[in-house]
Amino acid sequence: MTQSSGPVVGRRSFLVLTASGVLTLYAGAPGARATAVASTRPATLPLGEVPKFVAPLVEPPAMPRSGRTRHDGRLVDVYRIAMRQFDQQVLPPDRPATTVWGYGPEDVGRGQVLFFAPSMTIEAEHGTPVRVTWVNGLTDSEGRYLPHLLPVDPTLHWANPEQRANADGRERTDQTPSFDGLTYVPPEEFTDPATQYTAYSGPVPIITHVHGAMGVGEESDGYTEAWYLPDASDIPGGYAHHGRWFEYFRSVADSKFGVAWSAGEATFQYPNDNPASTLWYHDHALGLTRTNVYAGPAGFYIVRGGPYGDDAVIDSATGRRAVLPGPAPGTPNQGQPRHHEVLLAIQDRSFTDDGQLFYPDSRAFFDGYEGPYIGEPDSPIPPIWNPEFFGNAIIVNGRTWPYLEVEQRRYRLRLLNGCGSRFLILDFAAIPGVRVWQIGGDGGFLDAPLDLATAYDNRVLLGPAERADLIVDFTSVPLGAHVLTNLGPDEPFGGGEPILDFDPADPATTGQVMQFRVARRRGADRTTPPERLVLPAPPPVPEPDHVRRLALIEHLHEPDENTEAPIAALLGVVMDHGDGMLHAEERMWSAEVSETVEPGATETWEIYNLTADAHPIHLHEVSFDVIDRQGIVIPEDGHGFMLGDAPPVPPMPWESGRKDTVIAYPEQVTRIRATFSTPGRYVWHCHILEHEDNEMMRPMQVGEVGGGAPTD
Repeated sequence: MTQSSGPVVGRRSFLVLTASGVLTLYAGAPGARATAVASTRPATLPLGEVPKFVAPLVEPPAMPRSGRTRHDGRLVDVYRIAMRQFDQQVLPPDRPATTVWGYGPEDVGRGQVLFFAPSMTIEAEHGTPVRVTWVNGLTDSEGRYLPHLLPVDPTLHWANPEQRANADGRERTDQTPSFDGLTYVPPEEFTDPATQYTAYSGPVPIITHVHGAMGVGEESDGYTEAWYLPDASDIPGGYAHHGRWFEYFRSVADSKFGVAWSAGEATFQYPNDNPASTLWYHDHALGLTRTNVYAGPAGFYIVRGGPYGDDAVIDSATGRRAVLPGPAPGTPNQGQPRHHEVLLAIQDRSFTDDGQLFYPDSRAFFDGYEGPYIGEPDSPIPPIWNPEFFGNAIIVNGRTWPYLEVEQRRYRLRLLNGCGSRFLILDFAAIPGVRVWQIGGDGGFLDAPLDLATAYDNRVLLGPAERADLIVDFTSVPLGAHVLTNLGPDEPFGGGEPILDFDPADPATTGQVMQFRVARRRGADRTTPPERLVLPAPPPVPEPDHVRRLALIEHLHEPDENTEAPIAALLGVVMDHGDGMLHAEERMWSAEVSETVEPGATETWEIYNLTADAHPIHLHEVSFDVIDRQGIVIPEDGHGFMLGDAPPVPPMPWESGRKDTVIAYPEQVTRIRATFSTPGRYVWHCHILEHEDNEMMRPMQVGEVGGGAPTD
């Protein structure tokens, strides 16, 4: 079961049950009677009409290296990887191709098939550093910048490359611009910059983060204010070419590795100190991560080997090394044998009727609110940003509802929830005869193999950015086609059980994920039965030096007596004022750093969720242990909160290994414990990308701030 001691029906104020029991969103314009709006509106393309399971699953191969070098006596794998725009057959072959972004080797020509979304997998060895030059290749064939594929809201605290002034008149990047006295209009209606503003349409900032990477220096983590524009020929005058932390990190990288960052690129080095684990890489630019990632740029980053790798897994029956299903796909020039290790990036998207990506261009899509917006008197509501977004199609490895041909044998499936807002509950129970064991999570192997049939009814719960390493046994599955389904909701997730506590995803669309076509086994299956595996899980995090209390908060605005509209999700600190209650104090992204940690210190973080949604909380640079969860009590008057009387409950069985992302359930405190070993500036945030982009992210400083770093 999923954990939730708080309410399991939607948001506290603006999601309510109708008399018929249907979950409906109520919204209204100022002065108008509230009207019911569907909680997820269909995009232009009705996905119920799109055929499913007609295209095979794409298995992205390994990213080819550019070469190798040496640094400090160690061999370093070197890559040059560009982000580019291209067309891809995401929908079935009889539908139009979709324009997307993705990563690929920088030294291949435009339009080559080596660019794909999700992109090729970076294969890394534990202890062997990887050096990547990440190139912003979002230019056309003439070297001119390409505008964003999707609507960009300029009213958030965001990269702001045009350096529009803030409310204090300061012109710079990485701040919340002021639009006082201006009225938002859609781009097609924008005619007068003296009285109007519209969506941003300039060159696109990017910065790449390897999610889950440990021991990475601050210069290589993909800090959200170290973004950079493409080296285009037509960057408008007055635009900043990079964020305010870029120059500092460039000097750090030059000092540490002797690498020079050129225009439109940055070079990062990853030590691969992680235990063997399933990581992934994606864009992390300030205030537009949701739209950048939705456009496509993401890929797996697999760390193999080391003391906690596959070679250290033991067969309890023989005492010898166990055999896990494999191999995984190799590089494109290595030939592709049958793969028994398969990587699955599961995402949701919507499409226009001509096959292009659909993402909301108005706040009205979310709740029917049509203004006034930021710029007009007394309105803090962004005109484009949506608090959450749920696409009406499931794509796996860049294709809608693909199929995978498998044999009656064991496979290793590494799963990633790559959705922006959607929680997945993958239901293998719909496949007759299948056995599913989870052997790993975000940060490597679990303490022991987990039989999901007994632990969670053959289901896998994944919040956005979480991963699961599974062994799926098709030996007893009948020959033929079988569908993997999704029971997670088409709306914000608050915990609880499908059907009992929330409506599962639409069974005709988002309730289906992919199809397995089961054939007879060819050859013997010599892999070790999962129940015999002795896993080399990393040791637990040591006892803490300090306990830190933090809060998850939501801001609502009441434009009229009938409407409560969410305007931001925030992080904060928890204070004890001696009145018998705990109190949350919000912290905006721009506030002074409050999470300052001594290098080498171990801390327990108590994350108090005061909202009505579950949030996947991600800490950069570290992995952590989930310690427990405990209910909290929030009085009706909203004056503070307190721990409930019930004792803490242990983590879920699939959380026994190291994690880098944890689900914080509503009206609970979630406790995690981490050791902060690497000095530098990092971040922690909610991985619902719409939340992360609008204040639900905070800087984190380990040790002293480096000389030459930005100070304000």
